[in-house]
Amino acid sequence: MIRLAVAPVFLLTAIATMINSMNTRLGRIIDRRRVMQERIKNSSAPQMDELKDEMKTLIHRSRLIYMAILFAVLAALLVCVVVAGAFVGALISVDLAKYVAVSFVLAMSSMIVSLSMFLREVYLGVSSGVNLKR
Repeated sequence: MIRLAVAPVFLLTAIATMINSMNTRLGRIIDRRRVMQERIKNSSAPQMDELKDEMKTLIHRSRLIYMAILFAVLAALLVCVVVAGAFVGALISVDLAKYVAVSFVLAMSSMIVSLSMFLREVYLGVSSGVNLKR
């Protein structure tokens, strides 16, 4: 049983690393929003539209990265359910294979959603202020 639980535990490590990376990005976005709020307070009218556009982009990026973190945490919780289900099934001699499999599929689906949102946020971060259409 321990041998079967090793792979999901490595998966938990990978998810935790992703959450850490996303959390760092969220912190940087929040720091940038604070700087932009100060600039908006102290800016003149001609700059206001440009500053507000950047602020909207930062708000959108922070929402995306927050949702990416949420789905990554959900994936980690579901992987924990997979490991717990495997051990509980073995300890009480109950066939929980279907529930474990469904939990694993849900965990992977949640991770796919998380990574998709993370990719979108990275794209917005890279492309903000740059005209990529040629």
